[in-house]
Amino acid sequence: MKHKHEICPMQILLLSATANEIELFTRNGSPVDLLIAGVGVPATLYHLQKRMQQIDYDLVIQAGIAGTFNTNIALGETVWVQQDCFGDLGTEEKGRFAPLFESGLADKNEFPFTDGWLTNSGKITNQVALRAVRAVTVNTITDSPLQQEQLVENFQPDIESMEGAALHYVCLQEKVPFIQLRAISNYVGERDKSKWKMQEAITNLHNELLKLLNQQIRR
Repeated sequence: MKHKHEICPMQILLLSATANEIELFTRNGSPVDLLIAGVGVPATLYHLQKRMQQIDYDLVIQAGIAGTFNTNIALGETVWVQQDCFGDLGTEEKGRFAPLFESGLADKNEFPFTDGWLTNSGKITNQVALRAVRAVTVNTITDSPLQQEQLVENFQPDIESMEGAALHYVCLQEKVPFIQLRAISNYVGERDKSKWKMQEAITNLHNELLKLLNQQIRR
């Protein structure tokens, strides 16, 4: 039987790929449910769907770090994802990648997609005073110039992650409000981790999570 905790008026799930990304938030306990689903789309799809079959959530928040294609976004900044997609789902012929919908293998407006995107237009987005971005979810973090060029050409994304589209896909299908928060640790393609702002990103993510959750718990 599905159930609800009595800790706060809303039943909220905080989802992350790794414990490290939300370590500051969880250090002193949490008033919400936590789910460390693991890295990547398959793990996120499985563990999120399984948990949502057990508990009726009022809100799912996905929090983590991400890389950005957009040099106007500062390293360490936290953003929210308005649109996401599966960036490497499609076909590749003669060195050219074609997204799933361009390949004619699926309808770009078949629910939960809108013009090929998994779009979050829920009321929760009106409460987030952060930059709204377009994201792409990939199974392999971008390293090669060709991969980066193809992603930019096909999707014009601001950021990339390895789990975001899975959150959007499940929550849109289940009609559960959700929000994806991402703190920017690096520019896409930069593999010199001495240039990343990992700790700054985690700290900023923690602060924005507190703001959002305090708003929800007081409702």
